[in-house]
Parts: sequence; structure tokens; C-alpha cells
Amino acid sequence: MSAILEFGETIEGYAVPVLNERAVRAGAGLLFFLAIVAFMNAWLTGNFQPTRVFVVAFLIDFTLRIFINPRYAPSLIVGQWMVRRQQTEWTGAPQKRFAWAIGFALALSMMYLVVLNNVIGPINLIVCAACLILLFFETAFGICIGCNIYNFFNQDKAQLCPGGVCEVPPANTPGIGMMQAVVVALFAVAVGGIAQWVYSTGPQNVRIAHQAGASVPAAPIDPAEAERCKVPDFAKAMGHEEKWKLHNNCK
Repeated sequence: MSAILEFGETIEGYAVPVLNERAVRAGAGLLFFLAIVAFMNAWLTGNFQPTRVFVVAFLIDFTLRIFINPRYAPSLIVGQWMVRRQQTEWTGAPQKRFAWAIGFALALSMMYLVVLNNVIGPINLIVCAACLILLFFETAFGICIGCNIYNFFNQDKAQLCPGGVCEVPPANTPGIGMMQAVVVALFAVAVGGIAQWVYSTGPQNVRIAHQAGASVPAAPIDPAEAERCKVPDFAKAMGHEEKWKLHNNCK
């Protein structure tokens, strides 16, 4: 029974229980992909059913991670299989448990709001955005934000952090050189110029001209177009009428 109800693996030579960081990041990537699909479905189409399904699945997954054993969490099982040919990178389990507890709390709040009470509003966006940010930083950069918060509440600091950030002094890590900073700045300027050109030549230029007070010939109103641009009730309930019009190219 103890082998089932445990958190992390006890390996000789490591002072704390550990988890495979590669599998953890892979699991975070899988959850992030599903979360962003559900989030965009709700944001763009007003269909909250995928979000409700994802919230329940997310809550089950994190319940298994925290209260049973991470090795039985579906996302980590699939993540472990995806990285099965990669060399294992061990990371400390205690800080991961704390970080996942934050995700569990967010999932509980979404369960109450979205699944049980069908609440639609800014609070949902805030909680979803928090989940997406935590998952994205974990899978994209190997940065566990919850693990950093862990150090503020525990005298025993986190050990075996991803990338060795707990052990490697900051002075020994490579920074950003002047030329690299120049490249990033030039890239940002170029993208900004391209964006300005795209927006000035795209279909939104008519809307911009209207807002600027320019004289634009009035076009006859097409009944079919008027019906297409009728703002649905879900967008009105969320207070996103203008954003819905923008996404659907409606004036």
C-alpha cells in the first residue's frame, strides 16, 4: 500500500523524493494544449462545454497527483511515455506538490464556478489565464512558478530544481549579450512595422477611418449581413459585444 500512496520516488543519493522533470513538463504541455483549445472555444464561439469537460478532467488528474501518486495521473502517464527515450532529469518532489496544490485550488474554483453554477464573467477569465500561465511557463521554459512561491513559505528551500537553478549561482549562468539585445530590439521594431502595414491595408481600415472621423461613403445595409452580425446573447452576458464584432469583422 505504501508503494501506491506516495509522492515521488526515493532514490539513493538524493536527499528528497524526486520526480522526472521531463515527464512533468510533457504532462504540463498536454494539459496546456487541451486548456488553450477549451479556452479559445469559449472565448471565440461561446461554447463552454469543452471548458467544463476539461475542468473536471483537470481536477481528477491533479487529485490523483497530489493525494494518490503522480505515477497514476493520466497526463503524467502519457507524458512519461512521450519522453520514454529521453534521459531522466530528477527534480525535487516537495516543491512540485506545493505547486500542484495551487493548480488543484484553481481547478476547484473553476469546478464551482463553471461546472456547478454555470458562471460566465471576468472571474473565469482570470482563473483560466492563471492556469494557462502556470502551465505555459512549466512546459515552455521549465520554470515552475509555484515552486518559486514554495520558497516563501518554507524554511527548507527547494532542492533539485529544473535546470539546476537552486544550486547554480546566478553569476555562473550566461546572460544576454549586447548584440543579442540589439537583434531582439530590431526584430520587435520589424514586427511592429509589419503589423502597422497589415492593419492599414486590412479590412479593419474602414472601421479605423470611421473612428477617426474620415468621410467614408455609406454602404447599403445587407439584411443577411445584419443578421450575421447580430451579437449573440452569450457575448452580451460576458460584456464582450465589441470584441465579438471585432472577431467577426462586423461594424
